[in-house]
Amino acid sequence: MLRQSHISRRVAAVAVSLVLAGGAAACGPKDGADKAGSGDKPGAAGGAPQKGGTLTVLNSEPQSDFDPARLYTSGGGNVPSLVFRTLTTRNREAGAAGTKVVPDLATDTGRPNADATEWTYTLKDGLKYEDGTPITTADIKYGIERSFAGELSGGAPYLRDWLVGGETYEGPYKDGGKGLDSIVVPDAKTIVFKLRKPEGEFPFVATQTQFAPVPKAKDTGVKYEEHPVSSGPYKVVKNDNDGEHLTLERNEHWDEKTDEERKAHPDRIDVRSGLDSAVINQRLSTSSGPDAAAITTDTNLGPAELAQIGSNKELEGRIGTGHFGYVNYLAFNPKVAPFDNPKVRQAVSYAINRTSVVNAAGGSALAEPATTFLPEREAFGFTPYDHFPAGKTGDPAKARELLREAGFPDGVTVTLTHSTAQNRQTSPEVATAVQQALAAAGITVKLEGLENNAFNDKRWDAKNTPGFFLSRWGADWPSGGPFLAPIFDGRQIVANGSNYNHAQLNDPAVNAEIDEIAKLTDLAAAGKRWGALDKKIGEQALDVPLFHPVYKRLVGKDVKNVVISDWTGVLDISQVSVK
Repeated sequence: MLRQSHISRRVAAVAVSLVLAGGAAACGPKDGADKAGSGDKPGAAGGAPQKGGTLTVLNSEPQSDFDPARLYTSGGGNVPSLVFRTLTTRNREAGAAGTKVVPDLATDTGRPNADATEWTYTLKDGLKYEDGTPITTADIKYGIERSFAGELSGGAPYLRDWLVGGETYEGPYKDGGKGLDSIVVPDAKTIVFKLRKPEGEFPFVATQTQFAPVPKAKDTGVKYEEHPVSSGPYKVVKNDNDGEHLTLERNEHWDEKTDEERKAHPDRIDVRSGLDSAVINQRLSTSSGPDAAAITTDTNLGPAELAQIGSNKELEGRIGTGHFGYVNYLAFNPKVAPFDNPKVRQAVSYAINRTSVVNAAGGSALAEPATTFLPEREAFGFTPYDHFPAGKTGDPAKARELLREAGFPDGVTVTLTHSTAQNRQTSPEVATAVQQALAAAGITVKLEGLENNAFNDKRWDAKNTPGFFLSRWGADWPSGGPFLAPIFDGRQIVANGSNYNHAQLNDPAVNAEIDEIAKLTDLAAAGKRWGALDKKIGEQALDVPLFHPVYKRLVGKDVKNVVISDWTGVLDISQVSVK
């Protein structure tokens, strides 16, 4: 989400909610006992994974807009990555190894020029569509260009901002066949991207489904989602009610010799959506009939369900645990009194009781306390810090001291804006936990609960941003850039639209450092600098990190080869076996 336009930011806000629902992007389990790796954990079925069988997917949200131009994914997504291959993809391994970008259709992750303003890719040999015709770089160029069409909007916004000429391009249906000059195809196997500025993390963006090839002769515009042409191991044979019931079967022209990432064990994948989350978890728990070979790609276990599972060892063995690249936090708008006073913001930071907040979020099994904006994963550049140490339950005495220094010896009254949605992140339970903790420090909190759409509209409105509100943010890939740039880059402040820079911070030093890190193609070096920048920004008390969510999902009793990476944080459907 680096230096996005107004349109880009609006789309990105939608993506965050989609990521949570569909597990399409970022972050996985801790190393250690709770890590679900390749093999028979979780899942009770023994033996090596085998080809064959039908995998059932039970979801609450439909897999709508099944068109590579319209999907907003990271690493190619979960169900989408079975049909759409891209130039690069995520490494399909458990834990930290899964945060790496690896080649998919391309022979490598991309070859940058000296300043990372130009990236070149070469396709592998033997790539074919479901009809047996060869995949070419012209198809990838066309697939990207059609993602600029207004009628196919919804996908990741980066290329509109990054490609030379991308900000004004309107897609192939209006360009008279001209195309984007900044995507060059010198031959059927080579493609070159020319960027407006250095982007060392371009290989991450090349995992998005917009990089999937689309044969121009088969493009049916808005109807393409009904039967997109497969470049992956499965093809669409049924798409009812815009993704409510999606059936995939093997693409016989997919060659596993060209695809080191997808295992494609099942013969058939049956995706059924529109189900109540409680029903999904009950069916997975019972595992009767076809549900024994079932998973979910969007439904987590809640605290009540985890309590019911209790000491049931068989069910516990079927729970996969992952950590999504996400942070839940208290946001300040320093333009609104009394939060224009840094000591007030610091007082709130010291007063917060993270234990009660974590309990409100579902307990320690579903949330981990946070003192940093970046998630606790090396790939994001995590650098530990705690500038305002409140301990596990807060430091109200230190908070009162700061309030006195700020000119509020008798305390202060503030309003906390939150959502009324029962999501255990920006919801009343969390808001109430914050209210109670701050009361002990002499901070009286009035709660302002808004319906979720109204809440989002208000917190992202630069002119009317509340002084104090619950918020959250997730990254489109495992790096510090998509975390810090949208929230703290002053050039991304939008006066008339969706503004994610809640503090409206416009620090030239921060902006310059974001640009310098973006030039780096050494991602390990970039990570260290993102972590250092996070620590530096944190000194200003512009937010209070509260917790990073944990995801726990059941699988059916016959499901094997569960892989959960630190990129997605959820089961990778491309690795699953049911026999």
